[in-house]
Amino acid sequence: MIVVTGGAGFIGSNIVKALNKRGYTDILVVDNLTKGEKFKNLVDCDIADYQEKDIFLQQLDTYDSIEAIFHEGACSSTTEWDGHYMMTNNYDYSKALLHYCLNHNAAFIYASSASVYGDGKLELPLNMYGYSKFLFDKYVNPLLATCQSQIVGLRYFNVYGSREQHKGTMASVAYHFNQQLLNGDEEVKLFEGTDGYADGEQRRDFIYVNDVANINLWFLDNPDKSGIFNVGTGRSQTFNDVARAVIDWHGRGKIKYIPFPEHLRGRYQSFTQADISALRNIGYDNCFYTVEAGVKDYLNNLNGKA
Repeated sequence: MIVVTGGAGFIGSNIVKALNKRGYTDILVVDNLTKGEKFKNLVDCDIADYQEKDIFLQQLDTYDSIEAIFHEGACSSTTEWDGHYMMTNNYDYSKALLHYCLNHNAAFIYASSASVYGDGKLELPLNMYGYSKFLFDKYVNPLLATCQSQIVGLRYFNVYGSREQHKGTMASVAYHFNQQLLNGDEEVKLFEGTDGYADGEQRRDFIYVNDVANINLWFLDNPDKSGIFNVGTGRSQTFNDVARAVIDWHGRGKIKYIPFPEHLRGRYQSFTQADISALRNIGYDNCFYTVEAGVKDYLNNLNGKA
């Protein structure tokens, strides 16, 4: 059996769907469906069972046939400042699953985050979410050299793609630009320039969720590979690139630049780009979608024209 925590969420449900395409159906999805609209992400997935997170944790030691856990479940809000909740939900939960896998020789492939880097390349997180991921990575690091089980931490950069609709304001800019045009607007709205960048020229390492799912499954195929890896494309593209890709898909629209919010000045990442050399060095050689190709495929699916 394969367990996918956060399996009704964005990346988790894409991993479930990717497993289905390979013929895997003995999948236990673990999540918290208080936000009930996430069920839509599972409607077209073939799973063996679903369990609420709290029940799964209570019964964890009764399982003896888990092959691998894809641990995607977490509170990912960068504005959540309840440290007790964040550490219980993200850090303690992850440790419980890790030690189960170590004790049962199961693969443990988990979601870390580029938020551990804060506003640069050093590991200096700026919020509780980033700190919870940073601290768990530090907990894992010394175990990598000695454990027999596979442990893989994946530091996701800016992921976009299908099954993110439930995320609301936390959904990708590609999703929001698409919604603006679907709602009848003739403009997609972008921040004016900041930190020396021209209007809309702030840059991110945008990675399509299909690529993220492929990386997760590659590690399942390669149980001898462990470590903590950046997961991006290795190149940055501008917000203007994303906006133009959405406008090109719709065949209409233009960009409108809006004032940069004062409360974000000095707290905004104007540039991210993943160093994926460790991922390449360990043997992952697949190509990645560009923003233009990824947004086209995403909107074909999202808007029913696949």
